[in-house]
Amino acid sequence: MKILQICHKTPLPTIDGGCIAINNITQCLLNSDLDVKVVAISTPKHPFVISAFSKSYLDKTKFESVYIDTTPHKIEALKTLFTGKSYQINRFFHKNMASKLIEVLNKNSFDIIHLESIYLASYIPLLRKYSKAKILLRLHNIEHLIWYRLSENEVNPIKKLAYKINGDQLRRIERKILKEVDGYMAISEPDYKYFHGVFPEVPGVVIPFGIDVDDYYNEDDDYIATDNPDIFHIGSMNWSPNIEGITWFLDEVWPEILATHPNLTFTLAGHEIPESIRQRHDKNVSIVGAVPNANEFMTDHDIMVVPLLSGSGIRIKIIEAMALGRVVITTSIGAEGLNIVDGKHLFIANTPKEFVSVINKCVSMPDLCTIISENARHYISVHHNNVVIAKKINDFYNTILA
Repeated sequence: MKILQICHKTPLPTIDGGCIAINNITQCLLNSDLDVKVVAISTPKHPFVISAFSKSYLDKTKFESVYIDTTPHKIEALKTLFTGKSYQINRFFHKNMASKLIEVLNKNSFDIIHLESIYLASYIPLLRKYSKAKILLRLHNIEHLIWYRLSENEVNPIKKLAYKINGDQLRRIERKILKEVDGYMAISEPDYKYFHGVFPEVPGVVIPFGIDVDDYYNEDDDYIATDNPDIFHIGSMNWSPNIEGITWFLDEVWPEILATHPNLTFTLAGHEIPESIRQRHDKNVSIVGAVPNANEFMTDHDIMVVPLLSGSGIRIKIIEAMALGRVVITTSIGAEGLNIVDGKHLFIANTPKEFVSVINKCVSMPDLCTIISENARHYISVHHNNVVIAKKINDFYNTILA
């Protein structure tokens, strides 16, 4: 079976959850002994860095990339707000990428064309023209829901309206693109239920984010119970929901936690932390920015907070933290897509009061955190194991081809 995987960002280096999710699919396909070619859009935010790719990866995937300047421009975005067209989608279309895809399709015959995200929707007519392959769409999120939730939480009326219009535009694109593909793979059960409810006749399946479990287990990194745990967060800080959530946490939650536990510390890591957060100088808060190894950073700390107020899909850093045996505290939105039990696999807190209550529990009952750590690792090994996920992808491909 020959697969063309088209990506809206370079899968390596894995600087954010989207990169990790894309690379995870590639590795699952390769591990299934499928013939895979990867063509990715290189952008200012996700540039092609050849040193991040092994020779083996480049050889196996016949990797190619095309640079597109996808930098958002406010004037261009404003022009499209009232045209019905999505600026978020349009900025990923470029004649150079179109030419590359035509070149690839003229030289190769594929069974499956695998699109990573709706941001590649503009290329579907071209793919249909130059290939007879089945086109499948990987849905990383319900994209419009992210913008709707940002709009709900925004107090600036102009931004609120802009977020709402962006959400409306993406909602129309999501519904339109489902009619144009041969099937889709949702990253979580709630996402699948939504898309299946919109177009039940379009074949779909849940393909969750997975990991190679052995890469995340080291008994030297087992959770060590303590009554003074290190609190941390790691995530791409150029993503609006992360900025929104961390700002809320520092404004509304952290002072309440310090009032009860003045010795606790909070460490924030991630790419492109904005100056609005760097300049805050909150008490007992350390901002380290990008770290060379995210897994090592997480195992050096105890409890990860993921205070998401908006967003959609599944939070990959939560899965990785749980696989590493870290205790996670997140909101209901942060836990979406995970079939977990609050207080068994992780903790859910939606208000400052609930965050303080959970932290109190972790400090006063450190052995409970050890149990949560063990449960978290077991859950990920069962539900997010790449061995199982690779088979599920292969089975879905075969179903579509049949």
